[in-house]
Amino acid sequence: MCPNCGEDDNLAGARTEQLIHITCGACGTEWDRDPERRCPRCGAGDLYAVPVAIVEKSRGTQLSILSTRPEYLCWNCDRDLIDEQRQSGTAIMPDQLPTD
Repeated sequence: MCPNCGEDDNLAGARTEQLIHITCGACGTEWDRDPERRCPRCGAGDLYAVPVAIVEKSRGTQLSILSTRPEYLCWNCDRDLIDEQRQSGTAIMPDQLPTD
């Protein structure tokens, strides 16, 4: 996501030796990103991918799971959520559900 305008789709990246140089096609902002995933809270690199449900409102108040996407959780900061997901074996529901 562009730190200037919030654009998600119109981004171009080119790998340098240790970073990815990104340019936003919408506003022209340029920045470098470290390709290694890190926890935004504690900075740890030890992350675990969990499936998060992608849901859509279908009929009335019924929600349908369309697919899943990976979300990377930190073993230090999110241990309880990781353990809960591993025990259940199911996807985590998103923080915000569709309401219209």
